[in-house]
Formats: sequence, C-alpha cells, structure tokens
Amino acid sequence: MSASFQQLANFIWSVADLLRGPYRPPQYERVMLPLTVLRRFDAVLAPSKTAVLKRYAELSSKGIPNIDAILNHLAKGEDGAPLGFHNHSQLDFQKLKGDPDNIGRHLADYIAGFSENIRKIFERFEFDKEIEKLEESNRLYQVVAQFAEIDLHPRKVDNITMGLVFEDLIRRFNEAANETAGDHFTPREVIQLMVNLLLEPDTSVLTQAGVIVTICDPACGTGGMLAEAQNWIRAHNDQATVKVFGQDYNPRSYAVAASDLLIKGHKDGQVVLGNTLTDDPFPDHRFDYLLANPPFGVDWKAEKKIIDRWPNFRGYSGKLPRINDGALLFLIYMMSKFQDYKAGDRDKPGSRTAIVFNGSPLFTGGAGSGESEIRRWIIERDQLEAIVALPEQMFYNTGIGTFIWVVTNRKSHHRKGKIQLIDARERYTPMKRSLGDKRRYLDQAALDTITREHGAMENSQTSRVFDNGDFGYRRITVLRPLRLRFQITEDARERFLNTCPELFDALQAVQDALGTEPLLDWNDTWDTVQQVFKTLPDDVEGWAKGAKGAAQKKIFRDCFTIVDPEAAPVIARHHKVEPLDRSALFPGQTLPADITNDELHVLLGLHPDGKGKHIEYEPDPALKDFENIPLKEDIVSYVLREVRPYVADAWIDRETRDEQDGRLGKVGYEINFNRVFFRYQPPRPLAEIDAELAEVEKRILGLLREVTE
Repeated sequence: MSASFQQLANFIWSVADLLRGPYRPPQYERVMLPLTVLRRFDAVLAPSKTAVLKRYAELSSKGIPNIDAILNHLAKGEDGAPLGFHNHSQLDFQKLKGDPDNIGRHLADYIAGFSENIRKIFERFEFDKEIEKLEESNRLYQVVAQFAEIDLHPRKVDNITMGLVFEDLIRRFNEAANETAGDHFTPREVIQLMVNLLLEPDTSVLTQAGVIVTICDPACGTGGMLAEAQNWIRAHNDQATVKVFGQDYNPRSYAVAASDLLIKGHKDGQVVLGNTLTDDPFPDHRFDYLLANPPFGVDWKAEKKIIDRWPNFRGYSGKLPRINDGALLFLIYMMSKFQDYKAGDRDKPGSRTAIVFNGSPLFTGGAGSGESEIRRWIIERDQLEAIVALPEQMFYNTGIGTFIWVVTNRKSHHRKGKIQLIDARERYTPMKRSLGDKRRYLDQAALDTITREHGAMENSQTSRVFDNGDFGYRRITVLRPLRLRFQITEDARERFLNTCPELFDALQAVQDALGTEPLLDWNDTWDTVQQVFKTLPDDVEGWAKGAKGAAQKKIFRDCFTIVDPEAAPVIARHHKVEPLDRSALFPGQTLPADITNDELHVLLGLHPDGKGKHIEYEPDPALKDFENIPLKEDIVSYVLREVRPYVADAWIDRETRDEQDGRLGKVGYEINFNRVFFRYQPPRPLAEIDAELAEVEKRILGLLREVTE
C-alpha cells in the first residue's frame, strides 16, 4: 500500500510543475489540494452517479425542497453505505477533459452541482478565483486533463491510502510554503511525540476490539494532528472506530481539514470554521483525547468584549491571562471538553490532552496574575501530568523553544500528586536543509527515548519527578520602616512658603522652638510642631481645617524631611495588643517551636511599647520588597533565615493576602525548566586560558611581522 500511496503522491506533486509561472511554489496548494479533492469525489461518486442524476431530474421536475438530504443518502460508496454528499451535475472529469474550449465554465458548473456541504468547503478554498487565474494563463485545461488521468477509484485506492496521499500532499505543500507554515502546520515528528505521550499510556484500552475513540483539535489547521492520532490508533488496532472533531479560524486550512475528513470517509467526524475562543461548535460533546498547537502569543483583544460578558470562561472563573497572550485560554477550552472521570466507571472514562506552548505559559505573570492563577487551577486540581521541553529551531516560522504539556483528569495511581518534567532540548538532529526557521528535527530514536522516559517516570539527568506543591510559592511583601531626618533650611523654607505663605508666622514659631540643626526623631519633632501650632497666638494662622489642613501637614513633612537610615523609625499608629491566631495567619504551616508570640508580633510589624500597646511603623515605599517562599516551607522560618539576618528591622506585611484562601502572602505557581535542569559547568583553569591567550598573541605578532617586513 505504501508504495502505491507514494507513487500517487509523487505523480500529483509532479502535476504541480504545470503551475510554474502564474504561481510560486508556496501557492501551488491553492490549486492542487482542491483538485485532488474533486478528483477523489468524482471517482467515489461514479458508481451511483447515474442513479443520482435520474433521481435529481425526478425531484427537480416536482419542485421538491431539501433534495440534498435525499440525494446524499442515494449516493453510495463501494460498500453500499450512503456517502453523505453527492454531485448532480451531468459533468465528470472525463467530460471536462473532452471540452477544452469551455473548461472554465464547465468546471465551475461541475462544482456547483455538489451538495451544499461540499460547496461550502470549495467556497473556503476560494477555488473560483484559481479557476479564473488558471484560465487566464492557459493552464486550466492541462491541469484538469492530467488529473483526469489519475485513477482514484475506491477499488484501486481505498480510504486509508487516499488519506495518506492527501496528508503527504498537505505536508509537502506546507513545507514548501514554510514562510507561513507555522501558522497552521506543526512538524510531523512533534505531532508524533504528542500522540505518543497522549495515547501510549492507554495502549491496553485502545487495542480492544470495537473500541470507539473521540479526538478533538480546537486549532486544527489542516488536520495534521487529527490524522496522526488516527494513524497511531489504526496501526495499533484496525478494529477501532475513530471519530475526529476539529475547528480552525483560517478558511483555507479549514477547507483542507474538512476535505481530509471526507476523503477518509469519516461521516461521524466534523471540522468547523470558527473562533475557538468565542464559538463552541460542539457544546454537547466531550472527548476522549484532545491535542492542539494553538498560535503562540495570540492577541485576544477582539474576543475580550464577548468573554467579559460571560460568568466564567469555559468553567474556569478565575483571572484570565494578559490580553496579548491567550494561549492558556485554548487549554482551558480543551479541559472544558474533558469527560467526567470516576475510577472503574465505563460511563465516566476521563480524558487526556496534549498541547504545544512556547515558554510564556510556564512562568509569565507573578503571584495573583491570570497566568499564575490558571497554572494554580490546573496543578491544584492535580491535572498536570508532564511537560516536555523541545529543542529550539523545531518550527517553520519561529526558532524559539517550545514545550508539550500533557494534562489529564485521570492520572494513573503512581502519578497522583506528581508532575514529570522531561528535558529533550539537546536530543535534536540537524537538518541537511533548513525549512524556514526549522533547522532541527527529532529522529525516531529520540521520539522513542522521550516516550519511554515518560512511561518510566523516573528521575535522571533529563527527567525529573516533582510533587505538585514544588511549583507553588507564597509571595509575601517585606516592609521596612521609614526613617526621616528633620531640618529647617533656607531652601526648604522657601519651598514650603511658596505653597503655604499663610503659615509664615507659624513656621517662624516652629523654627524658634526647634532651631535649624538636623533632628533624627521625627516622632518627637512632630509632637513639638503640633504643640507649637496649638499654642500660637490668636492672630497667627495655624493649620486649616479638613482636607486643606491635611494637605498643609503633608507639604510640611515633604519639605522639611529627608530619608536618613540613621534616623528613628516613623511611628504610624499605636495598637491594642491583639491575640495572634497562628492557624488563621499560617494555616498548614509548622512554625519554629521556640518562637514566642512577642517575636511573632515583631515579625508582623507590631512592636511592644512597654505600656501594654503595640507600635506600628510607617513603611518606606522605596524599601518595599517581595519574597517568593516555597509552599512547602513555613513563612516564619524563611524570613528568619533569609531576610532578618540582612535587614533586622524588616517585617511581613499583614495586608498582603491571597484572594482565594485569605492567608498571608499571595499564592503563585511557575515552572522553571532552566532552574530544574541547570548543570553547573566549572570554568577552565586560569593557567589553561592564559596559555591559550599567549598562543593567540604569538600568532597575531607573527602575522603583523609578515605584514611589516
């Protein structure tokens, strides 16, 4: 079979040479793919064509509506089963070939004779434009005549072989058009790896006789992933029934994928044109497997208006990612299509998905951001199974590093609570000839190694297994007190009186009381200032009332103080002593056994004043800092070890709480491959480097001597 499929594909590919001139090689697919589809449908419909034409004439003469459904049922394949589409034109490829003078008009009439489902596909191909272009350049008849010579009758070329031919042509044309291919074409070996990761763990189920499998790709492009998943299942089990579903935003890609489905005889499957983020064409469907390569860094500004009106996004009600990268929205959509899972229940089998991302969804966005909250949602529900880092320069339109995520709601028992990271970044083979940005590929040995590594789930140099919690952290805010030095200088006086001239006499009274030397305790100084203002004579204006007075006081402090690390901390307020609820502040954390409540109060910014109250200092905004503390570590131990030895006056901000659990610090999740797989390379010995430099110097001097002598 493979030889005949290769010969067929090669022959169709060779016909494309007739297009040279009016078309550039990347544009050949615009003609070749629609014509391959037409020729196949022409051959498939041939056995029942006479019956369809006869019935069409009868129905038309009676004016019966909706004849499509009747004729679609009447048009049958070799096995006698209805095909689901028909053509009621008197023409076929042999008749088209017999009338060179009217080839353009006849070909358009022939396409118009198809049932509506096929006509829709050809509208998306925009094939009428290509017919005109080919006619203008006198190529149309030659190309159609060549296609008429290709025998694509189902008796000679079965659906499986025809599917392989069409897939091969799609791949070749996409590779020829590599400047745009990355938009709708994923390298074949990447798809193979995704399919392996998705399906290998379920081999025992998928090889059972009569198994029915549903697969969905919500960004299906020309359908490569769906085709590869079908091929895997067919190779392991020719008894399986595979139903495929897809959606794409690009009309031409949709037309190719929809044609591929029909060519293979998949009447149960469905490919739809539309926007995955806003339109769900399968609202009542759940799928066994989902896989996708959504566009990297896709802007979803246009969709935001619609999405903002929804109570949640596909069942996820947390924060959404930034407007300029909606990649994670595709994963949420795919997860919304998971079947329910209950161990041992055949009606709740669960689902698995594999998706290609760039690095951004792994770590973009700090704690509390949309990206981090989505990672948290996936990981805390224990649905992230594995991530594989692929080599750079693997895709046709970008050289950046990419990652395959495997997500499932039915992790096997030994994977529960675990996430596996696999580093395949160095497993590439260089290509002899680059295709666009693609300069590397994964050979079969590399695919097998990665698949085995995933299955083994063991720790090694290129595979690491972690607990879910290892990727989480609490981001706390660390504050330090504001320390202000007060001094009345000529420059400060001038600035203050420019804004508040009405306080000239009051300022003079303050200066008489405090002098012009620097003072290092703002708290005492402010008490004195307030006392001076209270005792001003009746004819001297003091602080105004209300908002204006508050503004005057702020200007006073801004003009006469500067930050000085030697100054005393500025007191913000005095508190009553409140009991500490350790379990509410630090739930699930085991604090150091020897820490007292007084020490804990100080760590939270509450200092005893010796009179049964607590002092809280005003934080210095310039010294505000953040610490990401691993979820597995308690906050207090971390701060005592990593912060306090270096900044003794620091405290933990009590107001920074997580929006979901209300606890101290915001929870974040990120996955940093570089940190996990970093291997320290010690620098070479200095003597070795010096010797090399001396050798280079010697060579340079030798070259200079040659020039000057």
